[in-house]
Amino acid sequence: MRIMNPTISVIMGAYNCARTLPEAIAAIQHQTVSDWEFIICDDGSSDETWQVASEFQRNDERIVLLRNEKNLGLNATLNKCLAAASGYYIARMDGDDVCTPDRFEKELALYAEHPEAGVISCSMSFFDDEGIFGKMIYDAAPQPKDLLHGSQFCHAGALMRRDILEELGGYSESKDTLRVEDYDLWVRMYAAGYRGYNTQEILYSMRDDRNAISRRTLQSRLNESKVILRAGKAFGCGAKTWLYAVVPILKSACPQFVYKIAHKQRLNKT
Repeated sequence: MRIMNPTISVIMGAYNCARTLPEAIAAIQHQTVSDWEFIICDDGSSDETWQVASEFQRNDERIVLLRNEKNLGLNATLNKCLAAASGYYIARMDGDDVCTPDRFEKELALYAEHPEAGVISCSMSFFDDEGIFGKMIYDAAPQPKDLLHGSQFCHAGALMRRDILEELGGYSESKDTLRVEDYDLWVRMYAAGYRGYNTQEILYSMRDDRNAISRRTLQSRLNESKVILRAGKAFGCGAKTWLYAVVPILKSACPQFVYKIAHKQRLNKT
């Protein structure tokens, strides 16, 4: 029987992640906070993702499975999960990542200090099959102007109030927010008067390719620039907004070795 009105609804869009999904699900099952439901939507996978998730569901009634007949993308898939959620808080999780057992406990503790917040998140590390190779320590209390520099929160490690997400209409499904749906959400959240906070501890670990130059296409870089322009307008940042908006486009144009050096430095930011 499904648990109704849990403290936390965890939402995940799962796409072709059968190999890594067991570890991701286990990370939620091992949380010190057990009052949660886990809504997993298979976004039209062509591998065994659905079968793997179904096996876990058979043994844990807190897991709720949804399925898209075709691949809809993360924005629409997360909105589908959100519509099915009943928890007071919404937590994110990706199908190829892991998090510490006390992630929810520590994020809820920070929420208790800032109950008005729209989002609480954490610092994170980056890993592959060889181990951890980088980290990102986010500012404890990002200000509106900080959003001109890009997303200030680990999206996959975030905990959010469901009522605020619903007030904002969930994730934008516009083509202008593809691959930057989280960044767009933070800007809209801050523009509505809400704020966010980050634990300084690393509670989330993202599986990544240390040899990858960039996962971002030119279109996603353009989308990032559009979000920056919207942020500048919302927060009254004036003409300097255009300088920040050019940065993502320059990243696409710069030589690969330059980007690789800069990316490595960013992943080891303290």
